[in-house]
Amino acid sequence: MAELASLVQRLEVAVGRLEAMSGPGDSAGGAVSVYVEAFDGIVSGPVAQYVSLSQKIGGDVQKHADMIKQAFSSQRQLLMTASSSQKPSDAVLTTLLQPVSKAIQQVQAFREQKRTSPHFNHLSAVSESVPALGWVAMAPKPCPYVKEMLDAAMFYTNRVLKEFKEKDKTHVDWVKAYVSIWTELQNYIKQHHTTGLTWSKSGPIASATAAPPCAPAGGCPPPPPPGPPPPPMDLSTSSSGGANSGDERNALFASINKGSDITKVLKHVSEDQKTHKNPALRGQSAPVRAGPKPFSSPTPRPAASPAPARTLPPVLELDGKKWKVENQEGAQNLVISDTELKQVVYAYKCNKSTLQVKGKINSITVDNCKKMGLVFDDVVGIVEIINCKDIKVQVIGKVPTISINKTDGCHVYLSEGSLSCEIVSAKSSEMNILVPKDGEFTELPVPEQFKTVWDGQKLVTTATEIAG
Repeated sequence: MAELASLVQRLEVAVGRLEAMSGPGDSAGGAVSVYVEAFDGIVSGPVAQYVSLSQKIGGDVQKHADMIKQAFSSQRQLLMTASSSQKPSDAVLTTLLQPVSKAIQQVQAFREQKRTSPHFNHLSAVSESVPALGWVAMAPKPCPYVKEMLDAAMFYTNRVLKEFKEKDKTHVDWVKAYVSIWTELQNYIKQHHTTGLTWSKSGPIASATAAPPCAPAGGCPPPPPPGPPPPPMDLSTSSSGGANSGDERNALFASINKGSDITKVLKHVSEDQKTHKNPALRGQSAPVRAGPKPFSSPTPRPAASPAPARTLPPVLELDGKKWKVENQEGAQNLVISDTELKQVVYAYKCNKSTLQVKGKINSITVDNCKKMGLVFDDVVGIVEIINCKDIKVQVIGKVPTISINKTDGCHVYLSEGSLSCEIVSAKSSEMNILVPKDGEFTELPVPEQFKTVWDGQKLVTTATEIAG
């Protein structure tokens, strides 16, 4: 028994050494590699929970979740290829990354098509962070890239939490499940792909059309043998010249074989036949062929007129609880007066227009507008300025929060009753807050440059004035 126990112990040690020697990207006999199994844990864990909660919410959120599920499936296919193949050339790698890239583009395009969706914040959170799946092309630091994409989604996940924290716990759980996907993915990358996607050290070099090899048991059929080589070219005949071309070729070779005797057939030119010694012959000489003309730029073609931009009809209507103000061009007297506390206003793609909102309303969103003015009485929720340029906002009554995101040029005129409101800004520039004082407005810029230092325990960030 002692000998048997010793033998078992020796076998366990040998197996442990073999497992240690095998790399994380190698898979033997078609078995799933260690890091593919770890990736499956993310899919069956946080991703499955996120999909389940999205199905409870339904609508656009569920459709978006199905796209995310497909994106993770495409990435798993790429990991299977990497686990059994060596790293290919950059051109082939680009082809292998296309399924993941197309899945990311599909997720982002869906969000752009659903800007009026009641769950637009959910769609935006997913759309802003899904590029994190591109970590497979990020070397040597893929993990920080995933974190950066997660940070981009936090703006919208916080809005979902703020909107549904007291209303529906399902949405709160949805945010936690979705954020955990990228958190777990960061941990996964740190463990298995620290400096980039890990490829197998053995096996064939990955090709653009190669799928991960099947296990021997089950039997993928072997590829068919290559076809026979083409017949040798027959040089004795030519497709166009026939026998005549063969005679001409033989005559050419015979002339070459003469060596120095080939010059004997040349005609001697006497002194009286040379034009440089007889000016009278110059006028009788054959015209000299002109050389190629100097390069000149071709006649410019008329530029093709660009296709006229598609103009959508202007919209100003109440759709359920939402006032929709869209595609307004040069409209200076837009007024929404018959308002209720439960209603919201959404202004989209308006240019050189002015909108006035009377009464008390829940919230106002100005999205993708240029040179627009907004005047409102009271808002109990939030006023959001997103993806805009040169916007002016005037508060007549009160508003608790004004959010400015991805906007260049925004002037906010506060009233006496709204001086306590919070201004939240991100990725914006040229922001100015005008505060009433003695009947006039005092203009104060919102900081755009910051200084961050480590105080020994935490990072401390303070606003700095731009030098220059």
